[in-house]
Amino acid sequence: MSIAGGIENAISNALKIGCETFQIFTKNQNQWREKKFTVEEINRFKDSIDVSPFSTSQLAVHNSYLINLCATDIEILKKSRDAFVTEIQRCHDLNIPHLVLHPGSHTGRGEKWGIEKIAESIYWSLSQSPTAKVRVLLETTAGQGTNLGYRIEHLSQLIRMINRPERTGVCVDTCHIFAAGYDLSTGTSYHQTMEEFQKIIGLENVYLFHLNDSKKDLGSRIDRHETIGEGKIGIHAFRLLINDERFKNIPAILEVPGGEKAFKQNIEQLKSFRNPING
Repeated sequence: MSIAGGIENAISNALKIGCETFQIFTKNQNQWREKKFTVEEINRFKDSIDVSPFSTSQLAVHNSYLINLCATDIEILKKSRDAFVTEIQRCHDLNIPHLVLHPGSHTGRGEKWGIEKIAESIYWSLSQSPTAKVRVLLETTAGQGTNLGYRIEHLSQLIRMINRPERTGVCVDTCHIFAAGYDLSTGTSYHQTMEEFQKIIGLENVYLFHLNDSKKDLGSRIDRHETIGEGKIGIHAFRLLINDERFKNIPAILEVPGGEKAFKQNIEQLKSFRNPING
């Protein structure tokens, strides 16, 4: 949801299209600079949430796309770490408990090096915000370029190395995992993928979903979102996920193309899936 004109506008924008939860950027995601929230802005947001049907426990912030916690350039790494600490603090100020992070891109230094550097960066960032009630959610990625997080094992290693289970978790993006090679398109493959997640990382560590179909094929490693049911994943996977009892209390965010009209249509469609089915 857009925060244009005031961060509290995200709430009315979300209500207008039938959301039960929403995700925001707290700043321009393609700039390092951010405008500090005033006390009045923070209070307006909190007051608006209090009189809305939304629960703060279900809300999420996505961090800036510029942040790379395993940047090879020292200055970019410092900027990324400082910006990430600021993102954590902004979430805390707004009482939003989930901060979604793309783990990082090793830009040629190798996956082992990248994972170690990301873990080091997140551990440092959390230590700079010891009182913040914010959980960092490592998002699954498609694995495009040198992006890390396209294997469940990457996220499992990071959580283990950071060793702050009360401050970390996972955000599963359906488009990303499909593009990374985890099939969801049939009942059998959906259950196999979820069993693999359970075995390697534990489904109890999943705190958020991004629900997106995929324009590209299974295992393509290309991140291109598509409207629900119109991509390569297909409608059945989303019916299964919406009715999966393990996830009934986990918030889910749409990141599909098409703007507000497409969001509204996709929300209505996903809500219509709420009935028991055989998978």
